[in-house]
Amino acid sequence: MKVPYPGAIDCDIHLTVPGTRALLPFFDEFWREQILTRYIDRNPFTLMSYPPDSPASARADWRGEKFPGSDLDGLRRQALDPFGTSIAIANTLHGSVALFNEDLAAAFCSAVNDWVAAERLDKEPRLRASILVPAQSVEHAVREIERLAPDRRFVQIVLLVMNDHPLGRRAYWPIYQAAARHGLPVCLHAGSLYRHAPTSSGYPSYQVEDQVAQSSAFESQVVSFLAEGVFQKFPDLKLVLAESGFTWLPTLIWRTNKEWRGVRHEVPWLDEPPADIVRRHVRFTLQPLDLPKGEAGAALLRTLEHVGSDEFLLFSTDYPHWHFDGEDVLPDGLPPALVRKILFDNPRATYPRLGESADAGGGARQSEETVP
Repeated sequence: MKVPYPGAIDCDIHLTVPGTRALLPFFDEFWREQILTRYIDRNPFTLMSYPPDSPASARADWRGEKFPGSDLDGLRRQALDPFGTSIAIANTLHGSVALFNEDLAAAFCSAVNDWVAAERLDKEPRLRASILVPAQSVEHAVREIERLAPDRRFVQIVLLVMNDHPLGRRAYWPIYQAAARHGLPVCLHAGSLYRHAPTSSGYPSYQVEDQVAQSSAFESQVVSFLAEGVFQKFPDLKLVLAESGFTWLPTLIWRTNKEWRGVRHEVPWLDEPPADIVRRHVRFTLQPLDLPKGEAGAALLRTLEHVGSDEFLLFSTDYPHWHFDGEDVLPDGLPPALVRKILFDNPRATYPRLGESADAGGGARQSEETVP
């Protein structure tokens, strides 16, 4: 199904920095000298999860760019204009988040965020962005959130789903405290720091194993957030899972509810069924749509019924990754009311800053279009 109404809110597109030299104006003098004298500028810092020449990193018909997602005119022409998109939330995934040098990682994250603001948000008012933070240093991550939170065009925080540790752990709570204080959801995006093996059985041999293992990482992180009591501590926090798929959710919440009943004395702060917490706090971007072709609409409706909610799905195109389904971004046969929730209502409820139209700490902003 094509997008039936103008003004959709796209909750996951990708911007790509066109090489490290593009970031040089956004480093201070010390780091600029370090990057040049140590030849760091020759490293594009692309993630192993998204190598530029891999077919999975971009659709074949968008292969005109050296770094897919780095051309602003291409993004407008291919991802914004065809759908009449009113707002698109950009996740700029950069390999510097995997650096062991915490100070260098923090400097790169700041430069990437400033590049996004100056080269994309200032030039395209339909764009919003995620704050890229170095999770290997919670102190640096919180400092970056506090630095950028006044710019209301940044609407969430993004972390890779395969991190150093389960992300519900208390060591990460200052990040979530800062996010909750500023009304910023936390987005866990597919990808890995490769600190540990991507699978519970060790390191795989092939990229296909790594790609498939991503969904189990998302499941583990949801359970970590639940078991550690993150949502009890921060009741206003929203967790967005991007490029995670979602058809695994019914079985996960069923099993978590079941096991919790037998061991709930261990986690007394978990004072209600985990499924209820997930329905309130966890949201999923639509793509990749891990449903069978030809019956995706019916399968999606069954999934919503099993989850017990129609509020957890957020429209996304995943541009320019090959998960993006072109013009047919929605399954056929969905009720109009559900389509409106996925395109408009659920994103607005998840991201408080999307309802703002005033210029705040950045470039010009446009009001959202009226939804039919």
